[in-house]
Amino acid sequence: MKVTRRREEEAERERLEAIREAEERRKEKHRKLEEEREGMRQGIRDKYNIKKKEEVMPEEPQMPDNPLMRKKKTPEELAAEAEAEDQDDFTKLKNTIETQINEVKQQIEGKCVLQ
Repeated sequence: MKVTRRREEEAERERLEAIREAEERRKEKHRKLEEEREGMRQGIRDKYNIKKKEEVMPEEPQMPDNPLMRKKKTPEELAAEAEAEDQDDFTKLKNTIETQINEVKQQIEGKCVLQ
């Protein structure tokens, strides 16, 4: 039982390591190709005296039309939203209880007559 579990764990580790190595090789290949392309682009710019466009970072990120492409929220933002939501639920519950207490109070005052 333990031997098969260890073998399975070892096989899983090897599989994950192979995936990681393949991903690293892919990224390195992509980086080299991009360097070659940039070299060719620079050669064309030099040949035709074209200035390279500077990438300007927008100050305020614009929300994309596609909601699937939106910026992912950080854990801090998610925690703050959950806390606000919980606070909203608590406030709703508090208001409901206060309303019920006021109704009971009015009923009691209506039935009580001071002489």
